Amino acid sequence: MKKKPQRSCVSCRTVRDKSDLLRVVVTPDGDVAYDPTGKLAGRGAYLCRNEECITAELKKAAKLSKGLKKPLTEEEIKELAKSLLESIKEE
Repeated sequence: MKKKPQRSCVSCRTVRDKSDLLRVVVTPDGDVAYDPTGKLAGRGAYLCRNEECITAELKKAAKLSKGLKKPLTEEEIKELAKSLLESIKEE
């Protein structure tokens, strides 16, 4: 049986299967985006698929910035919040 890759949420530090988490990526161009496929090139960080982890982390964005190794602007945080919250509501 093949092992499933494990990743941890930058907000609550819970370890889960990679497919159970949402990936945020800094592309080689320096843009920050939600990666629904989990395969975009660039530095990635993961968040749980629950609203509490997403909203708690995006209020501060300190742990996410550290995980991505890039300071996030207010506009990037708002765009991420919008796309991440939409993705969990679609499920």
